[in-house]
This record gives sequence, structure tokens and C-alpha cells, in this order.
Amino acid sequence: MNFYVEVLGCPKNIADCAILKAKLKKYGHNVVEDIERADAIIIDTCGFILESKKESIEEILVNIERKKFDKEFKVFVKGCLVQRYGKELEKEIPEVDGWFGVVTPEEIAKNIGKRSLISKNPEPVYEFEDRIDEDVQYAYVKIADGCDRACAFCTIPLFKGSFKSRKIEDIVKEVETLVKRGKKEIILVAQDTTGYGVDLYGEQALSKLLKSLNDIEGDFWLRVLYMHPDHITDEIIEAFSYSKVLKYFDIPVQHGSDRILKLMNRTKDSKELKKLILKIRDKYPNAVIRTSIIVGFPGETEKDFEKLIKFVQEVRFDRLGAFLYSDEEEAISYNLPNKVAEDVAQERLDLLMEIQSTISFEKNNKLIGKVFDVLFDDEEYGVLVGRTYMDSPEIDGNVFVKGKFKKGFHRVRITFADLYDLEGELIEE
Repeated sequence: MNFYVEVLGCPKNIADCAILKAKLKKYGHNVVEDIERADAIIIDTCGFILESKKESIEEILVNIERKKFDKEFKVFVKGCLVQRYGKELEKEIPEVDGWFGVVTPEEIAKNIGKRSLISKNPEPVYEFEDRIDEDVQYAYVKIADGCDRACAFCTIPLFKGSFKSRKIEDIVKEVETLVKRGKKEIILVAQDTTGYGVDLYGEQALSKLLKSLNDIEGDFWLRVLYMHPDHITDEIIEAFSYSKVLKYFDIPVQHGSDRILKLMNRTKDSKELKKLILKIRDKYPNAVIRTSIIVGFPGETEKDFEKLIKFVQEVRFDRLGAFLYSDEEEAISYNLPNKVAEDVAQERLDLLMEIQSTISFEKNNKLIGKVFDVLFDDEEYGVLVGRTYMDSPEIDGNVFVKGKFKKGFHRVRITFADLYDLEGELIEE
């Protein structure tokens, strides 16, 4: 059967589906890049927040329509949305040919003909055998999944299960394979990368993993995402001194008001968060700090929001993503009083991003004239689209340079700065 794989949701799903494609091939199927050539589609879904759930449902319905014109076309759905709402989905959308929850790629490929495979005990991690990736210079590698934290706004532990790590040697094998195939950036993902290894080795082992990956031969970057601020240790910070590990710290603080942080079940208060960020910047003056903020959490007052704004202005994050609170029925926060009206939350979000855009513009302007290694991802109409170490693909800014596409790292002098993006010129090598 010819399968087209549609990936929705987070980079962990991208990593999962790269493994899944190889498993499908192992069991005698083909993977195609054009849905018009496909006999079936596998849709990897997200079940985290309302907007993600809507996107997943819409994608399922679009492909159900396809079955009306192609009676033999099959639609299979996998992932978090299925694990969370499997029974309801089977009942409401009977046209789907198979539902797969949070199970391993091996189990999906092996049981693709089954109507339903939703385990009561989610299995979000797997051993490496092979993977099939898109023709880009970066790759996401999942080092762990699931979660044991108790953030009040989050339902992920309910459908992803407890935190589970992959073995160091298995991850090393996967990264070695990717580097040999020409990948120039390896992006490590988990629900919380700071928790890596606790379940397997009885202690945080992210620093040991980074050392093992840094020792792999080749010219490539290592980027770490999703570091819970409450669990970043001095040992983890020290591990970022390894030559291939980018000084890019993805630390979702979620808020800047101590009262809201406490309601969110976060441990560190705003002073401790600032102290952590200052420690990182003191050790690595060129470090990039990226964060995520939730606006409109239940009980967030104007005073709380003002504290958040003050916090952001004092810390001056290099990268910031902000999101409206999503009221999930199984989350602890669902039962909290004093919900914030959506229009009020949206106004606050807009103001926050306006302030952050000013900070970003000021920081970008200081980069004019400086030279960076740039990894190009694409070429559009004679313009190269690339990134420095400061930017993760798909979520941060880009560097635009005139020229023809070249693989690998290239020296670029920055000549122009916008709110989030940069322009530059290639330096002759």
C-alpha cells in the first residue's frame, strides 16, 4: 500500500513519523510524498489544546471527503487526540478505517489493518532501527516522552502517560545515522528534556547524553528544546559548554506573576526565574533565551498581567512565544474560578507581543555587521532562507541571503534587521 503521512502537532510527532515511515517500509509498504499517489493516509494528531484538536478534526474530515471520490482510499488516524478521545471519535467518525493511540511506530505498522489500537498504557518511546526524513538539513530526535509533572494547565500526562526515557546508546545510534546521512542540526525533544534519564538511570542524565552526542564525529549542531525551568541544574547548564551544543536555552517560564505561577503549580517564582536566566547569561554571554508564556490563565488580574509585562521587560527574552490559555476539561485549572474573558485575554496577548517585538527589534539591530555561521534550509526565487544558532526551525526567525542553495554551514555578515528576521550577505570562503 502507498501511504502518505500527515504530521500535525509538535516536533515530537515529526520524530515519531520519521520512525513510522521506516516501519511501514519494513512491513512492505511504500511512503509517498504526494497524496495524489497514495492509497491511504496516516494523520498524526495533537490532543493538547482546543485549537490543535480543531485542526486535527478538520484534517480528518477533509480526508473523509476524499473517500467519496475514491472508494478504495483509506484513512488512518494516530496520536494524542486518539488516545484522549478514542471511543468518542470511533463513534462520531465511523468512516475512518483505523484508530491508533499513543503506541509505538512498530505496533502501528504491524497492525495497520486493525480497526482500533488504543492501549490503556501509552507507549510513547521506542528503540531505533531506521527512519525516513524529509530532505532538510535538520532532524528532530525524541529522547523521552510522557510527563510526571503536575502543571495545572496541562493534560498531557493523562494521555501520554508517565515520563519515559530512551536509552543513551539508542539515541546515539540514531544521531550517528542522521549525521552520516548529512543532517547538520539535531534537535532533541521531549515533554521535558531536563527530566531525561530519571526513570532509566535514577538521576537526570541530559548532561551525559549531550556529552555522548557531542563525541559523535562530524560537523553538526545540537539543539535542546523544552527545558522545564524548575529542573534546570548547574550540571545541565555546564553541559551546554560542549562544542556542538548550541547556546540556545528553550525555557518555558509560562508567566511572570508569582501568584499565577503558584496557581499553575510551578515551583520557581519570578525572582528565581530571573536568577536562573542571569546565571545562564553570565556563563554564556551570547546565549539565546527562548520562552513561552500563557496569557489569560484563570484568575489572572490586570495586576498579574502588569507583573508579567514588567518581568518580560526586565528579562528581555531573545525569543518569546505567547499563547492564550486553553480551558481543558481534564486539567486542574479547569475547575479554578475567575476565568478571563477571551477578548480581555486577546488584548493582553496583543500588548505582550507588541512589547516583545520592540525588544526583538532592538536586539536584532545590534547584530548588524556581525558574522555568523548560517545553515540554509531553503531557496526561494534566488533568496536563501537560513538560520543562525539563535533560531530553531519553524518557531523562530530566519536569515535571508541572495544566492544559490548550498548545504552545510556558511559565513554570513548581517546587513539588515527586521522585527524577527535578518538579512545578510555571504562571505567568500
